[in-house]
Amino acid sequence: MPGSLYAAKTRAYLRKQHIIFDEIPVGDPAFRQVMKTVGRFIMPVIEMADGTIVQDNVDIIDHVEASGLAILSAYPATPVQRIISMIFELFGGEGLLRPAMHYRWNFDDQNLGFLRRDFVAALAPGADEERGDAVFANASGLMRKAGSAFGVTPETFHAVEASYARFLGLFNAHLQTVPYLLGGQPTVGDYGLIGPLYAHLARDPAPASLMKATAREVWRWTERMNAPEPALDGFRDRGEDLIADDRIPETLLPLLGFIAEDWLPELAAHTAFANQWLAENPDIPAGTNGLPNPGGRMIGFAPFSWRGHEISTAVMPYRFWMLQRIQDAFAAITPEAQARVRIILDDAGLGDMLSLRTNRRVERRNHLEVWA
Repeated sequence: MPGSLYAAKTRAYLRKQHIIFDEIPVGDPAFRQVMKTVGRFIMPVIEMADGTIVQDNVDIIDHVEASGLAILSAYPATPVQRIISMIFELFGGEGLLRPAMHYRWNFDDQNLGFLRRDFVAALAPGADEERGDAVFANASGLMRKAGSAFGVTPETFHAVEASYARFLGLFNAHLQTVPYLLGGQPTVGDYGLIGPLYAHLARDPAPASLMKATAREVWRWTERMNAPEPALDGFRDRGEDLIADDRIPETLLPLLGFIAEDWLPELAAHTAFANQWLAENPDIPAGTNGLPNPGGRMIGFAPFSWRGHEISTAVMPYRFWMLQRIQDAFAAITPEAQARVRIILDDAGLGDMLSLRTNRRVERRNHLEVWA
C-alpha cells in the first residue's frame, strides 16, 4: 500500500540499492497465497526471483544484505554508529506511531478523500463505489481503533501534536547539517524513520502541509530517501560517506534525548508488563506466541505516564525482538566501543535501553514472533 508505514521502509531501501521490483497491492488475488505462507494479513512481503518469501521490513533488509544484493549497506561498519542507527530504526517504526495515527485519522476534512482513494485502490482494486465505501469504512474503522491502542485519544491530541512538533524541530535542525542521520548515506536509522515520516506524515494532506510549512529539511529528506540517487543537495561537497571516526553529529544528541523523554517510559512499561504476563503464563511452549491466534501480535495493554496523561498502549513482542537486536549488537562490540556507546546513551538518558529485557527472548520463526 502506498500509505503503509512499514512498506515505505522497504520501498526506500530497495530503491537505494537500485533493486528493480514490482509492487503488487494487497488486494491482488496473488496476495491471498502470500497470506497463507506468512500466516497473517501483513505487509510488506517480498518474493525473491528464486521464489523465497520474506516478510517484515527488518528481515527483508537483512535478507537482501546477506544475499549480496545491496550496493550501499544499511548497517554502519563502525560500532557506535551501528548501535545509534539501530536505535533510530526501532524508534522510527515503533516510537512515532502516535503522530502517524493522529495526523492520519483525526483530520478528516483534509485527509478523508485522499485516504479513501488510497485504501480502496490497494485493498480492492477496481471496486465500484458501493463496495469501495464498504471496504474503506471497514479499514478506517480498524485503523482508528488501532490509533487508540497506541494512545491517541481526544484527551491526548494536544500532547501528540506538541510531541511531534518538538521532534520535527529537532530533526529539521539536524538535517541542516547533514543529508542523513549519520552523514552522506542512509542507514537503518533513516529507513526506520522514513516509514512514518513519509507514508503517513509526508503523504497525507494535513500533516504534509504541516511538514512543508514547519520542517522543510525533513520534507526534503523524505524526497531524498525515496530517490535511488544520493540527492545530497548542498551537502555534496561533504561526500557520500558516513561521518568519519565513528563519530555522532552533535545535532543528533538532542534527538536521542527526545527518544529518552518521549518513548523510553513506554518501552519500560511494556517490558515490565511482558515479564508479568510471562510469569502468569509460565508454560508457553517454545516457538509459540502463547495466544489463541498464532498470527496474533498483541499480548495486552500496559499503563504509563506520558506528557501529563495516564495512557495504556498495546504491548507487542515484535518490539522486544527489535530491542534485542540492539542489545545483541552492543554485546558483540569491544569493551572500548561499549564504553563510548554508554557515554552517549547515558548522557541522553537512554542508558536503560541496554538493560530492558523480557525474561524470555523473542524470536521470529516462519514469519511470526514467538517466545524462545
